[in-house]
Amino acid sequence: MKKICIIYTGGTIGMVPTDQGYAPEAGSFASALAGIDDLSAPGMPAWDLIEFDPLLDSSNIAVDQWNQIGRVIRDNYDSYDGFMVLHGTDTMAYTASALSFMLEGLDKPVILTGSQIPLCRLRSDARDNLITSILIAGDGKAHEVCLYFGGRLIRGNRATKASADGLIAFDSPNYPLLAEAGIDIRYNKRVLGGLSAGEFHLAEFRETSIGVIKVFPGIQFQLFEPIMTEGLNGIVLETFGTGNIPNYDDALLPMIKRAFDNGTIVVVCSQCPQGTVRLGAYEVSAALTRAGAVSGFNMTTEAAVAKLYYLFSKGYNRDRVKVEMEEDLRGELTL
Repeated sequence: MKKICIIYTGGTIGMVPTDQGYAPEAGSFASALAGIDDLSAPGMPAWDLIEFDPLLDSSNIAVDQWNQIGRVIRDNYDSYDGFMVLHGTDTMAYTASALSFMLEGLDKPVILTGSQIPLCRLRSDARDNLITSILIAGDGKAHEVCLYFGGRLIRGNRATKASADGLIAFDSPNYPLLAEAGIDIRYNKRVLGGLSAGEFHLAEFRETSIGVIKVFPGIQFQLFEPIMTEGLNGIVLETFGTGNIPNYDDALLPMIKRAFDNGTIVVVCSQCPQGTVRLGAYEVSAALTRAGAVSGFNMTTEAAVAKLYYLFSKGYNRDRVKVEMEEDLRGELTL
């Protein structure tokens, strides 16, 4: 029988009603799981639960918590056939992207899921997300970090939260779904990642100064000049379309050039959920390349941020970070 490790970090899925609204309560989720007969039905993998203390609101999850989740997987890697991470939805796509880079040489399923409605509620989506994620983790067909939600299995570093209140809360705008769960779980074998050739290793992240700037009509770039110091390691620039920027005040390009000279890596992503950055397709985007920016191609902002954390945490110099930001390391971008 396959055995799965469930890592409960917190989030809506396990919250209970309180006088101040829904909140996590230590121990209550374990009791709720014990009351779901399907989790011990024939055909279900065996499972153990590891509950974080304290439980986390996903809005508060950052580098330390990513490392904490990674350590749990590392320390239990040889004891289980797969892992499921229960997580709040707000930053789940960031955590999925981070884990995809941190877990080097991964050859077991790591499935992130949660819910929009707490498990204790009558109409909760938690039950299906929970049961199906355990089955996928036990199937062993996805040898990578994935996110399962609302009947869809998504590569972790391709996921982005698309709805704050819909039950299909996540989307994969630039990569096909890895599987869809209807009457059966139908895997798309063509796009699933293969077995890793390397040995499993946890590459912990370190605190790194990373920023995100979203371009909008009328943006005053000079307001961002104070952050463009030698202490800023990387910045993700969310541009229009295929990488276009306004050039009405001639402020952005000198700012990017100064950032580049300071050692900051500037990664250009698109605000459009679908499509890819093509620096040089238009004159306004070609100027970004001349200023030292690199293309994020069709990476999500979540993946670009996580990848910067990963590469800087590896201790690589600026030139290597620039090169690897434009390479496909974990299926996060399409060249």
